[in-house]
Amino acid sequence: MPKVITEIPGPKSRTLLEKARRYEPPSMSEQVPVVWDRAQGCVIWDVDGNEYLDWCSGVLVTNIGHCHPDYVAAVKAQAEKLFNCYDFPSEPRALLAEKLVQMTPPHLDKAFLLTTGSDATEAAIRMARCTHEGWEILAFHGAFHGRTLGAASAGGSLGVKKGYGPLVPGFIHAPYPYCYRCPFGLEHPDCSLQCLEYIDWVVSRESCGELCAVMTESYQGSAGSIIPPPGWYEGLEKWRKERGLYLIFDEVQSSFGRTGKMFCMEYWDIEPDLVCLGKGLGSGVPCSAVMGRHEIMDQLPPGSMSSTNGGIPISSAAALAAVHIIEREGLVENSARMGRLFGERFEQMKQDFEQLGDVRGLGLVWGLEIVEDKKSKSPAVEIAKAIVREAAKLGLMMIAPIGVFGNVIRVAPPLIITEQQANESLDLFEAALKTVCGVS
Repeated sequence: MPKVITEIPGPKSRTLLEKARRYEPPSMSEQVPVVWDRAQGCVIWDVDGNEYLDWCSGVLVTNIGHCHPDYVAAVKAQAEKLFNCYDFPSEPRALLAEKLVQMTPPHLDKAFLLTTGSDATEAAIRMARCTHEGWEILAFHGAFHGRTLGAASAGGSLGVKKGYGPLVPGFIHAPYPYCYRCPFGLEHPDCSLQCLEYIDWVVSRESCGELCAVMTESYQGSAGSIIPPPGWYEGLEKWRKERGLYLIFDEVQSSFGRTGKMFCMEYWDIEPDLVCLGKGLGSGVPCSAVMGRHEIMDQLPPGSMSSTNGGIPISSAAALAAVHIIEREGLVENSARMGRLFGERFEQMKQDFEQLGDVRGLGLVWGLEIVEDKKSKSPAVEIAKAIVREAAKLGLMMIAPIGVFGNVIRVAPPLIITEQQANESLDLFEAALKTVCGVS
């Protein structure tokens, strides 16, 4: 079991937090006030020696766990040879591109390597606009595609936009199927997927008639781990194909086993033209990619898209090691298996706690929507924050609540989590719920 031996924050954490407040801008998200020191597998230690089980994986990054010895060895070996060679090819970059093409569906036969998720979504936007006759992109309310200007413009939330306008023109937005809080006041499955039908209304009133692509996350992460209902993606796929539009599929946080499949797109009968990868691809060292059809990518002139650190040897070697570990150790299968365990426990907690309004997830990513009560569904932001803080005191580390209203607790442990660690961490979370919600 984890051990918390000081108050939170402890004395060393307080000193370093003060330095951070003094010398860094306050623009980053507010997390539990501890300073991480080291981590191994699914366990984190802060600078005060407190030990926690990990339910955040950084932020859905360390799919293979923290500091996996084979991963560390691969990074060390490459660090002794070559860090950066810009656009000159390197063996790790070529091998990683080959591996990604082999792993993804056959029509995705090109890989463009980059550094961050925002890099990947920005690149996909540019590729779509460069190679299609149109230039408008349909995205969705609640979407998060990154914080750079184009990615933020594609996003459907105020948080990444407020104060940073004017944004990039050419994006229009339609409702996403947030079934727990349907914007049409309907209930699935009796809704006939009204949100899908409504897309034509949005396009007919907002578009200039220059659509080139539909851009969507596999599930909406920052909006609260919102997973679309059955049939929605297939309906969207039919809609966009009838109009000759690309499908840009943002799998930055959902790929490499996170949802119980190697890629989340495997859950639906869809065929994206461009797929954005990141986070778990590098599993620590930043690495991202856009997978695409050669019919699109081969239209890009030499020198038109490049990146100082995209696909550099050190990140490519790290990503190759991470992918091999995921495959060799059966982490996709473990994600699915542990995901069922998490789902069963969360569904039971939903019955036991009036404040746990909704539970949704795939594999090892879950969103727990915290409300004042189930009837009103009123978002309980302060209760959600208190649960995260109380869990940390018990030795369970989570990121700050997310969601459209900031009341959704995100659960995303490393994919290597064992059944014992899963049950221990679930016991700690339930204890935090009992304390905060006043249930004996």
